[in-house]
Amino acid sequence: MTADLPAGIGPHDGRELDLMLAGRKPLAMFYDVVPASIELPEADFAPHVASGRLIRREEIYPGRSGSQPLRYIYYALPAEAPRIDRLHTINAAIHGGARKATEADDIEIGRLLGYSEAEIAAYVEHGRRLRRRLGQL
Repeated sequence: MTADLPAGIGPHDGRELDLMLAGRKPLAMFYDVVPASIELPEADFAPHVASGRLIRREEIYPGRSGSQPLRYIYYALPAEAPRIDRLHTINAAIHGGARKATEADDIEIGRLLGYSEAEIAAYVEHGRRLRRRLGQL
């Protein structure tokens, strides 16, 4: 978790695989620009995908307004595969330019990723504070 984020935001960061293998996280999502600027934890997840304990899906979304394309990798517990489809639908609409992201998206994405309602509320409030600072509210 980034040090400048308030408490309650990003409690799964760096723990996604362990939480998934323990059955406490249904879905994980990682992303980066294309070409890559960071290393995603694909190697850590690979043996679990190969064994069938997790499923993986990769999507590339076009960049908008001259920005780089985005590569998303989703991992889910097999019984939670529909979560990937729903998250892809949201991301495709936003990154494809069909619509802008909303707080409702943030809430739904948080739930899909397995965050608690308190963690989701902290994230949404943090976003509101940032938008106020930037004069977007």
